[in-house]
Amino acid sequence: MAIGGAQAMEFFITGTDTGCGKTLTTLALLEKLGHAGGRVAGMKPVAAGAERTPEGLRNGDALAIQARCNPPQPYERVNPLCLETPAAPHLAAAAEGVTVEPEKILAAAEALRATTDHLLVEGAGGWKVPLTEALDMAGLCRALELPVVLVVGLRLGCLNHALLTTESILASGARLAGWVANSLEPNMPFERENIATLQGRIPAPLLGHIPWQERPEPGLVAEKLNLVV
Repeated sequence: MAIGGAQAMEFFITGTDTGCGKTLTTLALLEKLGHAGGRVAGMKPVAAGAERTPEGLRNGDALAIQARCNPPQPYERVNPLCLETPAAPHLAAAAEGVTVEPEKILAAAEALRATTDHLLVEGAGGWKVPLTEALDMAGLCRALELPVVLVVGLRLGCLNHALLTTESILASGARLAGWVANSLEPNMPFERENIATLQGRIPAPLLGHIPWQERPEPGLVAEKLNLVV
């Protein structure tokens, strides 16, 4: 179906690495779904790297996601686990003496589902980033029972990263709904050829190519994405 249909749309946004464009893609898709009509919510279950505020720890990416929720959602529902230390979640949690509680994350997701038509959940780091000794981002996605959108950061090495991530997603039993190509530099050599190579090897549709922008703007990026699954 395409954006604007009556069916609820829910996706887990993962990426080939940290800094590949997951948040930008999530924000753009939230805007696109919001403009198409219906209630939309985004979620960043785990955020490592936050500032202390009078309201508590706040992560910039999670705040940007919260701002695009309609109807408005409380921060603790959008980002149930916020860690101050900018590190892998399990390491940040250990450093801060925090226990990662998957049940709390799942409860927040269900609360969002009860108040929205469309839900986007952005993972932290890449697909296999650990959360606890027994749980990683892939396991969280499976627990949430969400299809996956993979964001590929276009740079040297992206073919290997994208294909290994794709292989792991499919091996986990999750459904890969599609992927997004995101240019991370202004003049990547063989950029079109890299995209074409991935199109021939990733068994899911290319949902859009985000061109390089010095100051990425989610509203403009939304026009580059065509969410058809």
